[in-house]
Amino acid sequence: MEICFSHIIAFLTFNFKCCSSHWWQGQAMLLLPETPPQLHYWNSVLPGTSMPKALSELVQPDSVEPPKNFVGYNQHGVEDRTLSVYTQDDDTHLKDPTQRIFFLEKEIIPGTTMKYSLGRNIAGETFLPRKTAESIPFSSAKLLEILNKFSMKPGSVEAAVIQKTIQDCESEVLRGEDRYCATSLESMVDFAMSKLGRNVQAISTEVEKGATLQNYTVKPGVKNVNEGGNFILCHKLTYAYAVFFCHTFGQTRAYAVPLQGADGTTANAVAICHLDTSAWNPKNHPLQEVKVKPGTVPVCHYLPQGHIAWVPN
Repeated sequence: MEICFSHIIAFLTFNFKCCSSHWWQGQAMLLLPETPPQLHYWNSVLPGTSMPKALSELVQPDSVEPPKNFVGYNQHGVEDRTLSVYTQDDDTHLKDPTQRIFFLEKEIIPGTTMKYSLGRNIAGETFLPRKTAESIPFSSAKLLEILNKFSMKPGSVEAAVIQKTIQDCESEVLRGEDRYCATSLESMVDFAMSKLGRNVQAISTEVEKGATLQNYTVKPGVKNVNEGGNFILCHKLTYAYAVFFCHTFGQTRAYAVPLQGADGTTANAVAICHLDTSAWNPKNHPLQEVKVKPGTVPVCHYLPQGHIAWVPN
């Protein structure tokens, strides 16, 4: 009896282990989210290259259709004023007149303090897969079709935001600028590689915690991150899904700048300096703020969180 009983126990234990193993494997397959196609593409064309948080957080497994709850305004209350350089928009009114947006290259030295906002410019709409994004029109000529796709009423706040973003992408290209509005992560990567080659990396401003408007001081350790002067900027726009205004823009320099806020917040910011401003409108905000004339000295700005600079490795 003892032998038979021990055999029965061994048999039941073996089958329990096998069944349990298969059951857990099945559950793991059910619980494991499908890898988004954007990540597949990134890993295939940029193997071993890390993706900045500003991009990875916009890649979601369930982002296959435009969201139904697009609110059409900036939930964080921070607008990207740096686009006034490229869209020739001179309607820049700051709530706090002591806030800085643009500054001179000579100010990027340890000890310099200025009031700045490193916050995001929109709430964070996610990327659509390229195939889905390319199936949706992105043109002023197709505005009514786009609004219908998003179930938006013409004349609504949401419709106005959609229209403004498309118009920014269609605005006049400046001298020396090569522009492209990327409606998917894959198309952004392709544009960067077409201009800089396949050996590239994406960098962005990273803030330790909240990025409130406050005084930031430049700390030691400033580094030039594009010795050759070649790079691409991608500004995140407000839209129903993630869209980036990407461009090359004349002679530029980029710096990695360690900052410390008045409240102790630390940040690794990307500073962009435009060396040739001769094509800029002298009445626009950038030159007015730093009080210089077009084509005289480099004019710089920090890249807000959520925006990307592509540089050669």
